[in-house]
Amino acid sequence: MKPIKMTAREQRAALSLSVIFALRMLGLFMILPVFALYAEHLSGVTPLLIGMAIGVYGLTQALFQIPFGMLSDRFGRKPVIALGLLIFAAGSAVAALSTSIEGVILGRALQGMGAIAAAVMALAADLTSEEHRTKAMGIIGMSIGMSFIAAMVAGPILNEWISVPGIFWLIAILALLGIGVLYLGVPDPGQPHFHLDAEAEPAQFKTVLRDGQLLRLDFGILVLHMVLTATFVVVPLKLRDMGLLGADHWQLYLPVMVLAMLAMVPFIIIAEKRHQLKNVFLGAIALLLIAELLLMQPAQSLLFVGLVLWLFFTAFNLLEASLPSLVSKTAPADAKGTAMGIYSSAQFFGAFLGGVLGGWAYGQWGMDGAFALCAGLIALWWLAATSMRSPRYLSTYMVNVGSIEAGSVSLLEEQIRRVAGVVEAVVHPEDGVAYLKVDTQLLDIDELTAFSINKV
Repeated sequence: MKPIKMTAREQRAALSLSVIFALRMLGLFMILPVFALYAEHLSGVTPLLIGMAIGVYGLTQALFQIPFGMLSDRFGRKPVIALGLLIFAAGSAVAALSTSIEGVILGRALQGMGAIAAAVMALAADLTSEEHRTKAMGIIGMSIGMSFIAAMVAGPILNEWISVPGIFWLIAILALLGIGVLYLGVPDPGQPHFHLDAEAEPAQFKTVLRDGQLLRLDFGILVLHMVLTATFVVVPLKLRDMGLLGADHWQLYLPVMVLAMLAMVPFIIIAEKRHQLKNVFLGAIALLLIAELLLMQPAQSLLFVGLVLWLFFTAFNLLEASLPSLVSKTAPADAKGTAMGIYSSAQFFGAFLGGVLGGWAYGQWGMDGAFALCAGLIALWWLAATSMRSPRYLSTYMVNVGSIEAGSVSLLEEQIRRVAGVVEAVVHPEDGVAYLKVDTQLLDIDELTAFSINKV
């Protein structure tokens, strides 16, 4: 028997939620390649404050995303997501109207306070069956990656057409469009339910934070987004000083981003199919370090800088794709939501630290100071990553086993573990779900489906 396909309702939910996520992330990323050039004309500007304006959204995002998810459990997914998008739009308007760097910082902080990520993931979980939830999350994840690429190219083009204040107004409009998609495109979820695979559980924080392997991965995403933000405090300035007008930066970013996406694909295949994930992971960190060191060298041509940025984004995209996979493989079967919640908070906090420290280093030592800071952070990450264990090549899987008495849990877990390909099984009777780690190459899907109340 073949696995049951996603229903039309599940497909609609995954696609519409990915659009909402993409619209918001597009808004956050679009100023990355252009803001440093624009900020020089604001009153009260300093290199440190430029970095703060670029990265401060990460601080408020990190602080508010888990609480927003919890609020959506109580007050409903759609109202909380709509509130978050309204706050995001308000922050964009504040930034658009500001003529001082402090005003833009306030606007960016408000943008981050509209932290809908956890609530969107929880809504996706409400609208998809356990067996198809990973697919839905994958579709949403792909939309984030595509929005980043689009933002890096669109930012310089839109800056030439409507300037940075215009981009902020456009971002506000996109957020309001997201509310329209939320109410017109996303199916009604009914009563929200808590999902261990998609939401953070405070009772699990201590266990997850004590896991040295997960902490290495949290440190990794922290450093990766520190480096991204700190690098782009100064890269637009470097390109301008080399004679490339801001309006033309997209001509460099477009081929760099496309070629970087293509270059990472073979390494993803090698990592997953040939079980070389740790080696590929360490190689990508090393490549990122090389790119930062090369950015410190006197550039003779834009072609040189373009090649270095291609190396940078090839490594960045590879690491950005590998880290969530490693978290999923490493986290306990029933603690994936908590592990991913902490991981996401570390990611956004990294963006904040990268902006602040990158701006500070630029102010103290110039562009090379910012690149040197990034190189040092990457070297520390590489040292921490060398001691991580090679991951088990297992996938997360869930089965809705329905209502079950607490006294029968152990027996059911043992029965599920006997299915070929099942390595770990934890049944939570309160939500009637079995959380599994499986080897997809060995999994007997027919036998496993027999435990599901969703089987046909």
